[in-house]
Amino acid sequence: MATRTGIQWTEVTWNPTTGCDKISSGCDHCYALSLAKRLKAMGAPKYQTDGNAVTSGPGFGVAIHPETLNEPLRWRSPRTVFVNSMSDLFHAKIPLSFVKDVFAVIKGTPQHTYQVLTKRSARLRKIAPQLDWPANLWMGVSVESSSVFSRIDDLRAVPAEVRFLSCEPLLGSLKGIRLDDIGWVIAGGESGANYRPTQIEWVRDVRDACAEAEVPFFFKQWGGRTAKAMGRNLDGKIWDEMPQVNVG
Repeated sequence: MATRTGIQWTEVTWNPTTGCDKISSGCDHCYALSLAKRLKAMGAPKYQTDGNAVTSGPGFGVAIHPETLNEPLRWRSPRTVFVNSMSDLFHAKIPLSFVKDVFAVIKGTPQHTYQVLTKRSARLRKIAPQLDWPANLWMGVSVESSSVFSRIDDLRAVPAEVRFLSCEPLLGSLKGIRLDDIGWVIAGGESGANYRPTQIEWVRDVRDACAEAEVPFFFKQWGGRTAKAMGRNLDGKIWDEMPQVNVG
């Protein structure tokens, strides 16, 4: 079932797959990994598969859940849906056939807007031509530092209605970032006991790049020991810009 979420840029989460593996510095303090461990201990059925002891952990083994595919068909009112908040749809262990099944559900429910986010941009780019891209699907990649700018190039090759970047947790300067063919940018600091602080100059650079490229900018949080610890205010303003897209 869909889960209401505190993520400010969406409304609900839908997890037809669960589990993942760490692949870059942005994964070091993965909130989903920690949550999966707790859900496994609570007996949640989706989180009984263990992953690699180094890159994943208890309850976070990659698994597909075909029984969840029909959930969006039962939602009566239009929703903005973050797909796989607890996984990565483009993980190598998720069969192409299942990715196609997820895309088919998205296409079959045009009243909803779906947001898919991946760090595995190389696979995204590779299999994109084999997918039927619905108009109500926004495709994004995580860009936590300049060392992964190549993910943006991969995203540009994808025929999504909206291409977006999630610069969260923002771990370094993204000065020089190119935003051509990008329709939205989210930025935010890391939260949790071992959070790595985000510098105001890094956030300003992203905001200013968005302004220059006329790309909507959404600042999610400064982070801290909790997600709300330091608020969302940037230079006296809350930045809640979203893409303006007519779907349905």
